[in-house]
Amino acid sequence: MLSKNQIKYIKRLGQKKIRHQERLFVVEGIKTVNELLQSNFQLHCLYTTESFNIDAKSENIISENDLKRISFLKTPNKVLAIFKFPEETPIQFNRLIVALDDVRDPGNLGTIIRLCDWFGIRDLVCSRQTVDCYNPKVLQATMGSISRVSINYVDLELFLSETSLPVFGAYMNGDNVYKTALPEKGVLVMGNEANGISKDIETHISNRIAIPRFGDLQATESLNVATATAILLSEFKRGLN
Repeated sequence: MLSKNQIKYIKRLGQKKIRHQERLFVVEGIKTVNELLQSNFQLHCLYTTESFNIDAKSENIISENDLKRISFLKTPNKVLAIFKFPEETPIQFNRLIVALDDVRDPGNLGTIIRLCDWFGIRDLVCSRQTVDCYNPKVLQATMGSISRVSINYVDLELFLSETSLPVFGAYMNGDNVYKTALPEKGVLVMGNEANGISKDIETHISNRIAIPRFGDLQATESLNVATATAILLSEFKRGLN
């Protein structure tokens, strides 16, 4: 049975401030936990209703009721693990980089991390205002892809001002992406869900691209940022096959 202090400690990791102080984050669900166990992420401890047959010092067999008490999910899925933050790795500038300007929705960030994994994007660069990638809802949405994508939080304006790569920004009124020659190396900037790319970041965009609307009424206001990311990454990668 878990103690009150153990439960309190785990639940506090739901807060960004505490996660970053402790350098620990929570992952739930058999698939996601297994993905991270097979990666370079270091396990801190694991709580499960059935054995994973890992190091006994790290594994704690608990009841379903105890799992519910520490879970961040409405319906807990047999296992909750705490992992250590990975060390940041240097950004590689010899390929396409995705940069996020103030993306706030955890589901959107989690989906974008999965998209980066799918399209072979190694580096995801986030503004400091972007939602924390170790937020439990973000991690749930990544389905384990966070173990295969390097994520760095930076001063995005400074980062873009210092890069020699072409910088592409997603806009409603940019050049038609289907008629634009897209390079193998560059930075693709995706903006905030409600406001798009900020004015400060816009000054560093060298190429404005857009996904054209094909509907007869042209009434749809915009695409979800994760959906738009999927379409644009597909176009960047299409010419490489």
